[in-house]
Amino acid sequence: MAKTKTAYFCQNCGFESAKWLGRCSSCGEWNTFVEELISKEPAAAHSSFSPEKSVAQRVDEIAFERQPRLNIENEEVNRLLGGGLVLGSLVLIGGEPGIGKSTLSLQLALHAPALKTLYVSGEESAQQIKLRADRLRGDGSNCYILSETNLENIFTQAQQLQPQFMVVDSIQTLFTSRVESSAGSVSQIRECAAQLLKFAKQTGIPVFIIGHITKDGSIAGPKVLEHIVDVVLQFEGDGNHAYRLLRSSKNRFGSTAEIGIFEMLGSGLREVSNPSEILITQHDSALSGVAVAATLDGVRPLLIETQALVSSAAYGTPQRSATGFDVRRMNMLLAVLEKRAGFKLAVKDVFLNMAGGLKVVDPAVDLAVVTAILSSNFDLPVSSHFCFAAEVGLSGEIRPVSRIDQRIAEAEKLGFEKIFISRYNQKGLPKTKKIALVAVSKMDELLRAVFRDAK
Repeated sequence: MAKTKTAYFCQNCGFESAKWLGRCSSCGEWNTFVEELISKEPAAAHSSFSPEKSVAQRVDEIAFERQPRLNIENEEVNRLLGGGLVLGSLVLIGGEPGIGKSTLSLQLALHAPALKTLYVSGEESAQQIKLRADRLRGDGSNCYILSETNLENIFTQAQQLQPQFMVVDSIQTLFTSRVESSAGSVSQIRECAAQLLKFAKQTGIPVFIIGHITKDGSIAGPKVLEHIVDVVLQFEGDGNHAYRLLRSSKNRFGSTAEIGIFEMLGSGLREVSNPSEILITQHDSALSGVAVAATLDGVRPLLIETQALVSSAAYGTPQRSATGFDVRRMNMLLAVLEKRAGFKLAVKDVFLNMAGGLKVVDPAVDLAVVTAILSSNFDLPVSSHFCFAAEVGLSGEIRPVSRIDQRIAEAEKLGFEKIFISRYNQKGLPKTKKIALVAVSKMDELLRAVFRDAK
């Protein structure tokens, strides 16, 4: 007979305690303990998957055969996973409600008709999923839908169907009879994730699981959930913009510096193969306060439009506001312009915006931010054929940035005539025919080179 006991679990890290604690002694968070009922089953009734006995082997004795990765017919996701889906891998996708996690997962299942796919949903009925599948207009001839929350029943159906790819939406809705607590609790999430990992490794079936996030942006459930899975993909975006970013924060089979960009349409998520063309607005006439920055998100070069507005302060205290950019770094750049270049911006309102709804942390955007601010202050437009890639130091010097050759290649591909870089980034750069490299080292050199033609 199963033994039942009560314990307290930290919802942030999964730490177990015999009594309630105000502050978790493991992760340090406050008021995160919840009471759960635990039922310990006998060892014989633990799982339908029998563990295989393993013995220690020398590295050179281990037989290894490289297996091809599964192509899921989505270039952005394939690149994020490191070239395709690894057999027996467990992939976790997290994101805000309504961001498109279920849409992306169902789209992957429908647009890969060569793979027999089992789509398990604990949140929607089969009829609701059918409505979304009709909207996505994919090939559902090899996609099977299962509306179930009991993990044991899911494993039974998977063993009968023998799919090549399985999607579970979501991990917070699953429950196993091994644990007496309700679905979504710390113990249920931890046990279900462990069983799904065991299922994936023993059967070789790759599994995608969708995870909800908390109000602070982290994936709901214990932190051990992210340690169990092989790949963690974070879906980011803003409901006011159509673009979605899929980031890899953990990947045992590839790089974590990759990102995938999608556009949310009525027919689903469209892959954006060249995001720079979308992030740069085509203006009919030259506008002041606009400069294009050559930035990197992970290892992917992007050209993004930086917009600034400088106006006289209508109230006593000047306003400082930035969207998609760190406002503290903007204040630092304003102080550099005030101290090192002599521009009186302390009594003016400054507003900064990164077009497209993206959040930029690359220091190479500094030069474009400074140029956009000065352009708005002088009310002089910057040529739409110029772009910028350099960091600005506290002493006013123009500092070099990494991977400048990739930034130059992206700007050249999009037809820019000049790119402004640091003088210390010139060494070892290949000669380009279509784009001119303008090297600057001080703020006055930048002003002369950018606004000479504008005057």
